[in-house]
Amino acid sequence: MTRGVIAAGDPQTVAAGVEMLRRGGNAVDAAVAAAFASVVTEAVLINIGGSGLALIVDSSSNQRVVYDFLSTMPSGKPRGNMDFHQVWVDFGQEKQPFYIGRASVAVPGFVAGLCTLLEERGTLPLAEVLQPAIRFAREGVVLSESLAYVLDILLPIFTYTPELAALFTRNGEPYRAGDRLRFPQLARTLERLAEEGPSLFYTGEVAQAIVADQEAHGGLLTAQDLAGYRVERREPVEISYRGETLLVPPPPSSGGVLVAFALELLAAFPVGTLPHNHTEHIRLLAETMRHTTLARADWDRDARPLHERIRWFLSEEHVATYREKLRSALTRPPVLSTPLESGHPHTTHISVADEHGLIVSMTTTSGENAGFLVGDTGVSLNNMLGEQDLHPLGFHRLPPGMRLPSMMTPTVILEEGKPRLATGSGGSTRIRSTILQVLSNVLDFHFPLEDAVNAPRVHFEADVLQLEGGIAPEVVRELETLGYRVNPWPERHMYFGGAHTIARTARGFEGAGDRRRGGSVGLVEDA
Repeated sequence: MTRGVIAAGDPQTVAAGVEMLRRGGNAVDAAVAAAFASVVTEAVLINIGGSGLALIVDSSSNQRVVYDFLSTMPSGKPRGNMDFHQVWVDFGQEKQPFYIGRASVAVPGFVAGLCTLLEERGTLPLAEVLQPAIRFAREGVVLSESLAYVLDILLPIFTYTPELAALFTRNGEPYRAGDRLRFPQLARTLERLAEEGPSLFYTGEVAQAIVADQEAHGGLLTAQDLAGYRVERREPVEISYRGETLLVPPPPSSGGVLVAFALELLAAFPVGTLPHNHTEHIRLLAETMRHTTLARADWDRDARPLHERIRWFLSEEHVATYREKLRSALTRPPVLSTPLESGHPHTTHISVADEHGLIVSMTTTSGENAGFLVGDTGVSLNNMLGEQDLHPLGFHRLPPGMRLPSMMTPTVILEEGKPRLATGSGGSTRIRSTILQVLSNVLDFHFPLEDAVNAPRVHFEADVLQLEGGIAPEVVRELETLGYRVNPWPERHMYFGGAHTIARTARGFEGAGDRRRGGSVGLVEDA
């Protein structure tokens, strides 16, 4: 009998979760161990100064809750000597500016969120759950090919200060796939976290080191910001699609309501009868994505209380308006008028389920990285205040304590009230299109999980239809003939997300790691 399953972005991350399941821990123990390990095993995507969202479903108690440990705005006043510097990152097809430094750091929720999850939903002590992360940090982890690629892209950030560069380069060159990275200072900090608990990061010596570093180098984070940080618990948004119940997070995750809206649009069309990834199917997906983006303007300008706002946005009356626009759009040449959207490009996802009916879908982010280490703690922090798309009115203008919005959308499917599938993705605005296609592949096309996750994807944004490698050349030509501005990619690429997914079937558990982002799966069987 299978006791549990985990899917995540690196085999070493998965190994941390598997270790907890083998010790008799539950899905939360495994998810928290994997997430702490990921700050070492996937250090170019996430750090311990980041944030996240976790959707938990416990079928034994019929509880469904979203743990929101997103970053909040600090309360320090912007000033002339702020450490806030622009770097350019070359993504191959475009260059994008980011801001890093102490004044790019938002209040981190990562440690508080994971420790709260463990305390309220786990079964193992923090000291035990942290052991894989401590061991990886001290003994080293092998850099995967996909993460070495990310390191190359983000090298201007990871070499911004000598202390950070010493962890990610050797003789001035970035570590390559197969090299071993070690984080001895972080290992000592994790050991102290195991002994002292999360207060270490919010009122204890690490908090004090963070504040001292901020004060000395032009940051905005204060002792009060750290001491006052709180994890929020929220009720997930629930919709029905093809007879199944879907749960997604509510705001400040804008991704959740937008994925739900897109599915409500698709529900009126016989998607599963269309040839998969052929012209008619891709056009329906593209126009669904476009009309969801256009509907986002309705969401952004509505001022009703949150529960009323969600109810109205997903109501049949509101959805029907855009459904008719979608039907009309499918009968004429495409109208290219879709804006560029916002989101965190460097995120990672973990999905876990256990034999007791507990399922966890967790997405975490640190933006990119703020470009420095805090003293001798080995701690890196987020640069969430340095992402232009999160601050359309200008940097450092949001009110203190405000939770920063996110596109992260950990998702769970229920079947007859029992958790059937958990998924989620990294990838900025592609999070929405990734989750939409994985869910449709499962519920419309009834693909095996591996195929549902790793089939070629599309993404429509800013008037460009991005087509992943694997889509037939004749389909590309037909879409261009219809009037779409198409960008065909030669191969599968991490641009299109990383949906590490697990499911419970009649045969037991199964999982699919997204190969675009080094995905891996671990199954734990009874001895």
